[in-house]
Amino acid sequence: MTEKPLADRIALVTGASRGIGAATAIALAGAGAHVILTGRTTGGLEQTEEAIHAAGGTATIAPIDLTANDSIARLATALGARWERLDILVLNAAMLGTLGAVTAIDPKDLAKMLTLNISAQVALLTAFDPMLRKSPYGRVIGLTSAVARQPRAYWGEYGASKAAFEVIVSAYGQEVANISKIRTAIIDPGATRTAMRARAYPGEDPMSVKPPEVVADRIAALLAADFETGHVERVEG
Repeated sequence: MTEKPLADRIALVTGASRGIGAATAIALAGAGAHVILTGRTTGGLEQTEEAIHAAGGTATIAPIDLTANDSIARLATALGARWERLDILVLNAAMLGTLGAVTAIDPKDLAKMLTLNISAQVALLTAFDPMLRKSPYGRVIGLTSAVARQPRAYWGEYGASKAAFEVIVSAYGQEVANISKIRTAIIDPGATRTAMRARAYPGEDPMSVKPPEVVADRIAALLAADFETGHVERVEG
């Protein structure tokens, strides 16, 4: 493995203003990729960009609300005018929604969560598919949760969204595997020190679970080593 195994690669990371997204962006930049940082919080994106630049990497920030009408299509048009291809797409942005009984799910809250966790993900794959196809190394990483495959009481809303997300990413991977260089993988970060986990487990000592950098380093290593479509992995630690 070279010192910069992802040199000359163009990567887009969603939800890059904090947590796993920010850590992944920093790890990919450290491995040589130019990273496009997307998220709703400009201040958080700037902090991630500053960390990347301080370490000698390069990045571009692109503040965006993935749920806004046509925002993803406009982003793809803007990036396509600057870069011919996209080599890496990390689908990290998601929302937890409301934890509670299935019979207590609020349809409005459910619709809002599904817009980001599923509809926006489909829009991202659709918008960036042409740029991914132009890459000799098109890779898509989807961040999931254990509750997508192991249903848990009071986690039905979020778990259902992640189960659907896994199907979308995996089906897309199978559709393009024989007609392009695109490969897809599903990564379950496991228990990780993030704002989302703190909300889900308010009484938990955050220092009892691994930091986002552990997940980020594994994603960067996986991309450097390469993988085949259908790869599913849980990051322990």
